[in-house]
Amino acid sequence: MSQLLRTRSATTDAMLAIFDDASTLRHAFGFEAALAAAEAAEGLVSPEDAAAIAALCGTIAIDPAELAAEAAHAGTLAIPLVARLRAGMPEAAAAVVHKGATSQDLADTVLCCQIRDGAALLAQDVAGITAGLAVLAARHATTPALGRTLLQDARPIGFGLRLAQWRAGICEAAERLEAEVSRHAVLQFGGAAGTREGLEGKGAAVAARLGGALGLRDVVPWHSRRGGLAGIAAAVAILVGALAKMARDISLLSQNAIGEVYEPSIPGRGGSSAMAHKRNPTGCQIALAAGHRVPGLVAGILFGLPAEEERGLGGWQAEGPAMAELFLLAAGSAAAMAEVAQGLEIDMAAIGRNLAVAGLGDAIGDSAALVAQLLADAGKG
Repeated sequence: MSQLLRTRSATTDAMLAIFDDASTLRHAFGFEAALAAAEAAEGLVSPEDAAAIAALCGTIAIDPAELAAEAAHAGTLAIPLVARLRAGMPEAAAAVVHKGATSQDLADTVLCCQIRDGAALLAQDVAGITAGLAVLAARHATTPALGRTLLQDARPIGFGLRLAQWRAGICEAAERLEAEVSRHAVLQFGGAAGTREGLEGKGAAVAARLGGALGLRDVVPWHSRRGGLAGIAAAVAILVGALAKMARDISLLSQNAIGEVYEPSIPGRGGSSAMAHKRNPTGCQIALAAGHRVPGLVAGILFGLPAEEERGLGGWQAEGPAMAELFLLAAGSAAAMAEVAQGLEIDMAAIGRNLAVAGLGDAIGDSAALVAQLLADAGKG
């Protein structure tokens, strides 16, 4: 059953494609083909058998709905997928399909390929946000505006300082995510109990070749160490939170009684089904809704950290769906706020009027210097 009516409004088509069934199968078949090729290069399987496995992986057609039902019955995707491959092979080649690997090797590696691709996609929208905010922050660095603390009038600030702070938080979160993905979206290849048994002592060489073919760094098997994926999940959530911070402020500043900023006016967007006069901050709505949802997803992944012995039960199996949803929500949030940042409307008259009504003067302290420092520290988009 398609759930696009529920999911599409919160994400993007591009991120859906990274985590959809076709992508999962493509990476799974890529894993099996690359594994056979790596083992052939190390003399563990014949070149002919490896070629036969690769050929079938490149041509086999599987109904995702049927495979999903079989995976639900078996308890893991790898069991029915490998069975399908073996059934389509000559006997000799069938015997070496998935040689030395285990179900979790396939699941973790596929997920890490999707994380890698998802993070690269997120970086594109984040770059659009930070570039847009850098321009606006510099332009309004010396624009006196009313600062607010604890939701009350406080002291004047440079309006650009608020924007530069949004940008700095987003840049920091994006850098954190990049670092976590670089370190922890890696190859998983350990075999049944993480010992790389049955590979004649060539497990490390096979892993190096396999990782190279898949574009993932090869490391010591990490079946029972889930902290890396938990770190990635937390980093995605922090990025969503930084985007939601920006969205929260814009939604407050766009209230009728304040009216200092508005999302870009786009035909068919931000209206009301019942009140034609309204101009709703729809992009902010997407980002704030994502901010509400991600903490629970991360908590579920953290709950799986105490994995049992060499391979856990129930914990890592919960990570894939939660991680996919985290990236889907982050993508929707980043795309929405990129559109907002690049078209944000700033009402200078309203800013001046609100400041004048507060009667607090227009001294903005070191706002301009702080804007320059924040833009320099985080780059300029």
